[in-house]
Amino acid sequence: MEAFNVGEYVDIMALLLDLQLKDEYRDGVMENFERIRAIANLVNEFPLAEEIEVAPIFEP
Repeated sequence: MEAFNVGEYVDIMALLLDLQLKDEYRDGVMENFERIRAIANLVNEFPLAEEIEVAPIFEP
């Protein structure tokens, strides 16, 4: 599996969204996506028991 390239992802998404991302902001955007990625990895790696069912409606 290929490693996730944050810079490439930011460039492609900016292109798809027709977002004119200035060079001076690009590094900050990439840093934030790295943070988001780290948080998402924590959530995705959290083990869940097999007997847990998906709730059809979320009620806080």
